[in-house]
Amino acid sequence: MQPGTAAADDPAERTFIETARRNQIVGAAIDTIAEVGYTRASLARIAARAGISRGLISYHFAGKDDLIKQVVHDVRAEGIGYIRPRVLAEPTASGKLRAYILSNLAFMREHRNHMVAIVEIARNGITADGQYRFSDDAGMDRAERLLGDLLARLQAAGQLRQDFDPKVMAVAIRAAIDAVPPRLISDPDLDIDNYAREIATTFHLATRVADENQA
Repeated sequence: MQPGTAAADDPAERTFIETARRNQIVGAAIDTIAEVGYTRASLARIAARAGISRGLISYHFAGKDDLIKQVVHDVRAEGIGYIRPRVLAEPTASGKLRAYILSNLAFMREHRNHMVAIVEIARNGITADGQYRFSDDAGMDRAERLLGDLLARLQAAGQLRQDFDPKVMAVAIRAAIDAVPPRLISDPDLDIDNYAREIATTFHLATRVADENQA
């Protein structure tokens, strides 16, 4: 056996290397789309940013559409991984709701290129019949449903105001959060932290149990 061949012959090592390479390509795609837009983000540009050959992208992905689908999937998965533990760590209903809103928007602030890329993909990945090829509609619907389920459970436990519709409230909260990514393109100086504090306070006031000491 020649030196250096063991790792290449090890399936686990090979899988690790391939996963790292795919992640590198996805990251380069995100940054390229955020910089030059979806239509100008060719595989050649993405390869140049990643410092690899275009052929290496073709080895890992069937084409640009396949790569873009992976971008959408990875951004969503990364967001869930960022947000979920922060929500679960809060012991109270008001804490969970505030953590949900603040962590969503903190992720957007810390991953601006991710958000700009997703907006670009949504705006440009439209088929001839008006459908979105890459939109994560199922994921968005699931996010609203899971948030609505959480609000309903907290209502049932008496931790939130009883007389609001959790499904409607979930839609309103998601709409306030999802308004931010397009604004990052038109208003790069948007103060996300201030926005996050304001809407977190707004929905806290909208959902909290009335203070019995108040008239």
